[in-house]
Amino acid sequence: MRLRELPFPDPGDPDVRSGLRFLVWLGRRQLGGQIASLLWGLVWMLPIGFMPIPLGMAVQAVIDRDSGRLMWAGVLLLGLGVLLALGDSMIHRAAVTNWISSAVRIQQLLARKAAELGSVLTRRVAAGEVVAVSTGDVEKIAWFVEAFSRCTAAFVTAFAVVGAIVLYSPELGLLVALALPVVALAPLPLLPRATKRADEQREKAGKATELASDTVAGLRVLRGIGGEELFLERYRSASQEVRRAAVRSARMWALISAAQVVLPGLLLIGVVWHGASLARAGTISVGELVTVYGGVSFLLFPLRHFSEIAMAYSFSKPSAARAARVLALSRSSEGVAGAAGSAGAAGSAVDGSASGDLTDPGSGLLAPAGMLTAVVCGDPDEAGRMADRLGGHPPEPDGRPSAELGGVALDGLTLAQARRLVLVQDKDPVLLSGTLAELLDVPSSGAVGAKEALEAAQCGDVLAALAQASVDDSGDPMRTRITERGRSLSGGQRQRLALARSLVADPQVLVLDEPTSAVDSHTEARIATGLREVRQGRTTVVFSSSPLLLDRADRVVFVAGGEVAAVGRHRELLRGHPHYRAVVTREAEDANAAAEPVEREESA
Repeated sequence: MRLRELPFPDPGDPDVRSGLRFLVWLGRRQLGGQIASLLWGLVWMLPIGFMPIPLGMAVQAVIDRDSGRLMWAGVLLLGLGVLLALGDSMIHRAAVTNWISSAVRIQQLLARKAAELGSVLTRRVAAGEVVAVSTGDVEKIAWFVEAFSRCTAAFVTAFAVVGAIVLYSPELGLLVALALPVVALAPLPLLPRATKRADEQREKAGKATELASDTVAGLRVLRGIGGEELFLERYRSASQEVRRAAVRSARMWALISAAQVVLPGLLLIGVVWHGASLARAGTISVGELVTVYGGVSFLLFPLRHFSEIAMAYSFSKPSAARAARVLALSRSSEGVAGAAGSAGAAGSAVDGSASGDLTDPGSGLLAPAGMLTAVVCGDPDEAGRMADRLGGHPPEPDGRPSAELGGVALDGLTLAQARRLVLVQDKDPVLLSGTLAELLDVPSSGAVGAKEALEAAQCGDVLAALAQASVDDSGDPMRTRITERGRSLSGGQRQRLALARSLVADPQVLVLDEPTSAVDSHTEARIATGLREVRQGRTTVVFSSSPLLLDRADRVVFVAGGEVAAVGRHRELLRGHPHYRAVVTREAEDANAAAEPVEREESA
């Protein structure tokens, strides 16, 4: 794998049954990189491990005044040095490639899942958790994938060096062979506790991140009610909890690091003490003592790799489990496999030319094909859940089925197929940075132009403001750059530009959630007229309680308690349905009654 090939054309279909299976899947996907890292690791570590042999030969040659052996020792040292330099450079290249490739693959998988789930993702997983998984957890998982082959090379090299020491000097080699496993495994009992403390730190950091995100998103409202100091104090308290958890975690890792230094040091002291006694007794030569000492000194190097892989696994396994939980989420409660049985029925929808009524079995909503249907919900949160279902996403936690278009379940289609049929504009649409022309350059049928969509969305004042803010002399608003999330525009201007973008897309079915909540009544009336004209003959569903929009709808559906309670024209429902009237006119005496479940009524 070469970095120039990133990002991957297809990151693959991960095994998300558990964190361990996800790690194994990642390793198998990068098998070539793992083998390259292992081989270059051996080229790097074996010369280091066997460097004491020519050093011992040289020392003994000097003692024996054997110039020939000294020359051969120098040649061997030179050859090992060349291999060491080559292996050192190549193992670094292979390790970095493995790390970056793993991180990019996971990021692509998470991005694909976020695009698939849309707004439903943050309803199933906390926003702070998503941020933590896509940042810190990705690094930990990639660390383990990168370290695995390198640590395997260290294990093979250590085994070879210990075997060589045993053959070279059995008296010292047996001591090393018996003591080395004890020294390597001694810190392992401390790892679970250290990992637990690290997870506590990560959890608190995720909560602090989520609190900070919510505070920044609602900063304007907080300033309006004077709540900045309250939320600042909450974040200060959360950050202090993160600091205390980090200190507790650092103390445990410091203890493990100390054990990794003290225990190998004691082994080295013991070997030198015993070897010096053997040398004084004439059992071994000085050259043998130097060789064994050098070999044991080298073993301290792979011991650090053993500790590293243990730490990497302890960190990466829970991180992989969290990533697997996010990647295991699906648009359909039954998953892709469960939807495969409806492939035949979905055949007409695959090419994006499906037509028919849009229905929501969970609530009983019916939006006839080619008509403008307005939906009024007694519970504002229910409108968002219904909009998600109409877009092909089953909500959590009630698990109601997604919507059907012409009898085809939308969550049984692939995301691309569903998006060609149904477009859902959220209550708080996002405008990406770029020019207005780039904003409106979206996949579309070509039937609705940018000018027509902007006129229908009543964006005249927005165009004038953009033209005035143009950085060149053309004064062309289409070339004016819009800042990130449209922060330079008012809420109403952002809503109208988002509506224009949805109208340009001209989907078979358009679902709008409160598209005019931030505009004045005069503009809202003109938008309602423009929306009806542009979407003539297309299926449109608008979630709103605005009388101006409701009065221009072909059909109004009132939903209470999660189910359709009444269907008719706006004026008919105002006269004949008190719960509907309470929601639309905001009558205080009937507001509580409007939120209660009511019996379904016959369609008007």
